[in-house]
Amino acid sequence: MNELLDGILLVFNFQTLLVILLAALFGVFVGAIPGLSATMAVALLVPITFAMEPTAAIAAIITTAAMAIFAGDIPGTYLNIPGTPASAAYVADSAALGRAGRAREALGLNVTCSVIGGLTGTLVLVMIAPSLAEFALNFSSFEYFWLAVLGLGSAVFISTGSAVKGFLSLMVGLLLATVGLDMVTGAPRFTFDVPDLMGGINFIPVMIGFFAMYEVMKLYSIPRDKANAQDATQTIAPQHGSVFGLVPTHLKRYWKNVIRGSSLGAFIGALPGAGADIAAWICYAVSKKRSKTPEAYGKGHVEGLVDAGSANNAAVAGAWVPALVFGIPGDSITAIVIGVLYMKGMNPGPTIFMDNSAMAYGLFTAFFVANLIMLPIGYLAIRSAHVFAVTPTRVLMPIILCFCIVGAFAINNSLTDVWIMLVCGIVAYLIATADFPIAPAILGLVLGNILETNFMTSMIKADGNLLAFVERPISIGLALLVLLVALFPVLAKYWRMRYPRALPLSKEAIE
Repeated sequence: MNELLDGILLVFNFQTLLVILLAALFGVFVGAIPGLSATMAVALLVPITFAMEPTAAIAAIITTAAMAIFAGDIPGTYLNIPGTPASAAYVADSAALGRAGRAREALGLNVTCSVIGGLTGTLVLVMIAPSLAEFALNFSSFEYFWLAVLGLGSAVFISTGSAVKGFLSLMVGLLLATVGLDMVTGAPRFTFDVPDLMGGINFIPVMIGFFAMYEVMKLYSIPRDKANAQDATQTIAPQHGSVFGLVPTHLKRYWKNVIRGSSLGAFIGALPGAGADIAAWICYAVSKKRSKTPEAYGKGHVEGLVDAGSANNAAVAGAWVPALVFGIPGDSITAIVIGVLYMKGMNPGPTIFMDNSAMAYGLFTAFFVANLIMLPIGYLAIRSAHVFAVTPTRVLMPIILCFCIVGAFAINNSLTDVWIMLVCGIVAYLIATADFPIAPAILGLVLGNILETNFMTSMIKADGNLLAFVERPISIGLALLVLLVALFPVLAKYWRMRYPRALPLSKEAIE
């Protein structure tokens, strides 16, 4: 009980609450700009968190992510341009409602479902994480090796698109993770005689390059006449109605959808490598499959908004379960968080609930506060949404570029990090242009060191005996789970061939 009160006091003070408020406004601003993701918002925020207390820093990241994912619905509703990937699942319905003058109604329902989903995901995190941490105390390096493999495999096979391209993107991240000194021999690897690379590549410049710099380069690759024409066509249809007027009616009619989307979203978010984007797509597909009026989807039907809107923010909290308990990121946002926790002297893993119990409860409290503050901030954002939607991106991108350079340099006061950020931005642009996913590369960088460290530690303990990786009950169970994930595409293809009317498993299958 004392730890709970200490955790609450860590959040309910003027400094932390002010940080949460400012982070909410920042998350709304970035999320409402078409093409700028929640991960990019968090990556830009990380250098600022260096000067903050640990609780305030984590609370800022939580709030920014939650607000940015909701705010991605604003340009999707008004302009048919999803602000974040999580908003793309139901953008057709949102845009249809916006064209009909019902944008405020759609966004009011979205923000309410996001709050409900976020609170549900937080409850799942509070109930599951401490109990799972007690179980995780039995884990050794063998189990953590299989967990890292599971996280890497899930990033490839759970994500939509080509599994081969996801695997190659993952290899890029693993290659970056090998830079630095070998943990066994101490020999330098891929450092090219650059002293700053001896300690490895810092993940923050890579994050900024892969997400923020990539967006800047993508914009400036568009011919100027097309970009100006795109900005000129950003017109908004006349709107009517209140923000929350019809929300109670919709929730009363679709309350089962709220429960289903929130619970399924929290579960999907807890899968390593999945995250809010995959949760929104899968829950939208489930909603369409289970609906009595599937033909109305994509034409301005609110039922899909309820499922997917509840799922995306539930997945944000769910992704923290593997991140806190095992140190395995549930998505690219928690991959950033793990790095922040290490920098703040808090090692994610089962012992965080014993060594930093007050911090853990403070984190839970921050989740509740971040989701509750979404209602008033979301209301203000909806009322002034036209300002976000019509802001020319060419005005914003130079500002974002300055943030990228300053943020990368401020980490170690090193120009090497700036060059790493620029190179990673070019790499991200090249692989994304070829339709390669970026998220597996990020998870590969974060999990690469965990994978190598636990593999080498296990090999030393087992004296080179590979069978030791499957001798313990928990490790063999995790190994079988990894095998199941690897065979998932084959099993899914067989299932669709045998049952052609089964649930679609990809974006391309959702019509």
